[in-house]
Amino acid sequence: MPAPFLTIRALRTTVVSVPMKRPLGTSVQTMAAAPLLLIDLDTEEGVSGHAYLFCYDHTAPLLIATVLRDVAAAVHGARLAPVDLAARLVRQYRLLGAQGIVRMALAGFDAACWDALSIGAGVPLASLLGAAPRPIRAYNSNGLGLIGPEKAADEAQALLDGGFRAVKLRLGRAAPEDDLAVVRAVRKRLPDTVALMADYNQALSTTQAIQRGQMLDDEGLYWIEEPIRHDDYVGCARVAAALRTPIQLGENFAGPAAMLSALSQNASDFVMPDLERIGGVTGWQRAAALAAAAEVEMSSHLFPEVSAHLLAATPTCHWLEYVDWADPILTHPLRIENGMAIVPERPGAGLSWNPDAVKRYRVE
Repeated sequence: MPAPFLTIRALRTTVVSVPMKRPLGTSVQTMAAAPLLLIDLDTEEGVSGHAYLFCYDHTAPLLIATVLRDVAAAVHGARLAPVDLAARLVRQYRLLGAQGIVRMALAGFDAACWDALSIGAGVPLASLLGAAPRPIRAYNSNGLGLIGPEKAADEAQALLDGGFRAVKLRLGRAAPEDDLAVVRAVRKRLPDTVALMADYNQALSTTQAIQRGQMLDDEGLYWIEEPIRHDDYVGCARVAAALRTPIQLGENFAGPAAMLSALSQNASDFVMPDLERIGGVTGWQRAAALAAAAEVEMSSHLFPEVSAHLLAATPTCHWLEYVDWADPILTHPLRIENGMAIVPERPGAGLSWNPDAVKRYRVE
């Protein structure tokens, strides 16, 4: 379908801090609120695109917004052509380096561009990418932080509401026996048909990861995510080779090139790129092509509203990570039915802000 001719007029940002229904405690930090940067891209033709970034701490949104002001000046009056703009902006930031905060800013801008483009075309983002909107199986990744065995078991059971058939818990306690106790308590409480993922959030050394992973090999885990430093692909490959439980990587891939490096070194059994680190929708498409060529199943990390569209167009679509962190500020939160994310049929990625909620949670 032909893309509309749209011209970039303005780029606006808003910082919000949205309380989480279930605080998230990981081996790195505990979070009770989601710091989000809302991005609105306006065109001369009256079409606006929307995106948001999850910023991890309270300092990042303002830094990213500063970069986006620079981006807005650079692209003002340009035709809305996301692939061309992505290449242009990477060249602009070559000396500074399109990493970290800059990469997140460019990814958010790219996602807003694709949203505007699909709204202008009058089709869902998935359709603009060449796929039909369809239900995507999802796992519930809310909560299940570093809490005790019984509390974790109770919470895991509660997370099955909505028909979920998969949940993810966080590991990385000081004593491996404590992690094992939680895994056993949760696995015992859940039906055998429910998949149980686990995430260490890079808490371990390679040796520790092998030792702990072998301890967990018979405990019914679907995958073990980021057991060691995310960019140590040699170490990750050693862990993956030593364990029977599959290893999952990807939320920290700094663009498709990093994913290619991980795949070439057999660093993981699965991949799960993150929209704001892989390079937005443009970067995701390139990553999906790499996963397809390697015949590796690809899941998503966060941003379930947009990721559902992207997974619908991903040849090796695996699992959508579902979190409800943005729900309070959305007019139409992502719908879950029988454990499946329902990709909406309305134009764009389906993001629109609830103005009253944005006002309530806005950070000046």
